[in-house]
Amino acid sequence: MNASAFAPAKATFSHKSTHLEAKNGDPIENVGKMFAVAALSFSMFMVPSPALADGQTKTFKLPPIDFTDKNRCQFSSSKIGQANAARDKLYDLRQCVLTGQNANGFDLSGVIMEKTDVSGSKFIESQFSKAYLRNSKFDGADFSNGIIDRASFAGSSLKGTVFNNAVLTGTSFEDSDVENADFTDAYIGDFDIRNLCKNPTLKGENPSTGADTRLSVGCGYRK
Repeated sequence: MNASAFAPAKATFSHKSTHLEAKNGDPIENVGKMFAVAALSFSMFMVPSPALADGQTKTFKLPPIDFTDKNRCQFSSSKIGQANAARDKLYDLRQCVLTGQNANGFDLSGVIMEKTDVSGSKFIESQFSKAYLRNSKFDGADFSNGIIDRASFAGSSLKGTVFNNAVLTGTSFEDSDVENADFTDAYIGDFDIRNLCKNPTLKGENPSTGADTRLSVGCGYRK
């Protein structure tokens, strides 16, 4: 599938194309135009979202795990444009063990992880758009220079994880364990910083980089 199919559509509507002319207009043709415009508008708003997750949504109803798929537990980079984390099939890594893997530069947008163990894995310059990353283990993983957009790490363990120079927009760390993590030079929105600074596990020093965890976020030691 051509990735350009997911690029934002250029607006082509004009007053001339939608206005029903009073002069020299065929009434039947004009009614037809009305229905065509209405149908187009309906289709634009009724297309379901191709991704299951975003950073702030609290609950999701996930489908059952397909344990018959023997090739399910592996990193697979998407070849589809990722504005909406679209994939040709559900990317389900729940309950997979993928420790110490190299997924540098992979586009893992739309992935679902729950009770997944990717400790020590490399995600340098990887993309996670609308990713469900909850109740999983990311200890010692490296997300340096990555893009994590509208994702949720809620309830996950991120001890010693490195987010150096990563983009973390609209991403939740609610109830996650970020002790010894390194957020040096990461781009984090003001709202997300305030929430992250309230996390009681935001402390310690990263064993790989030596960075002070709290200071790397920019929280200082304010209560």
